Amino acid sequence: MDKHVINCMRILKMFNGNEVSVPDKLERIVSFSPAVTEILFNLGLGDKIVADSAFCSRPEGARYKRKLASYSTTRKDILKELNPDIILTIGGYQEILYNNLKDDMPVYIFELPSSLPGLLDLISKVGIVVNKKVEARNLELKLIKQYKNINTDIFFKTYFEMDLGGPVTFGSMSYITDALYVMGFDTIYANFDREWITPDFDFVARADPDVIIYEHKMYREFDYSDMERLILKRKWNNISAVKNGNVFITPGRLDFFAHHGPSFFTEVIPWTINIYNNIKNKIKN
Repeated sequence: MDKHVINCMRILKMFNGNEVSVPDKLERIVSFSPAVTEILFNLGLGDKIVADSAFCSRPEGARYKRKLASYSTTRKDILKELNPDIILTIGGYQEILYNNLKDDMPVYIFELPSSLPGLLDLISKVGIVVNKKVEARNLELKLIKQYKNINTDIFFKTYFEMDLGGPVTFGSMSYITDALYVMGFDTIYANFDREWITPDFDFVARADPDVIIYEHKMYREFDYSDMERLILKRKWNNISAVKNGNVFITPGRLDFFAHHGPSFFTEVIPWTINIYNNIKNKIKN
């Protein structure tokens, strides 16, 4: 092998102990993680992305990239034709993709964050992998400033649910649980040492949360009339959150808490802090 080519390659080690060799300068990137795709755009690499997944929707430019995967499946034949320098994916459900591709292509898998600081750490790790370390650190500094608005002196007992083709909530191993706690929302499943959990609706009723936060399925229209029907179906009328008007639906048609890219800091945190302050002011009055 040509010595110059060897010098232009880097060997990257992943959290699972595996290694992958990639060019020092990446020209053709495939990103299957919506969070990683958003980070790449923020690092100025949007023009290097030759394909992403059907769920990559932030920023707007990501929507116009060639769609080549769902959460767990892809077209390997088309991937080979694209000849990417690196394929980026993330742990959790997307490990299926990684395992399907790792023997034939240069795939790097990031560990799924389990805490709010972990979302910042992901930016740093992406920066290292794509050789944009300084840009990644500058992005981290910019996003850390969002923490200045967090000032919690009361914790509200909270039930959080997401529709991922069925009801899902989150335990102690999820960045969602951690982020909610940092912002004053102590979830009723916080002591369950798992990431994803299928909720028990009777348990939710018995726990009697002060707040319910609901994230509907991505791209689906969902409003408070839909939420009211869900509450009636589950017989949650007497839950404190319902009686006190503290049921909140995440805004927009895109994923919200489910998306752990930089917009978590610019969109999710401000929205959640606003809810927290409104509930606190309502109690005071």
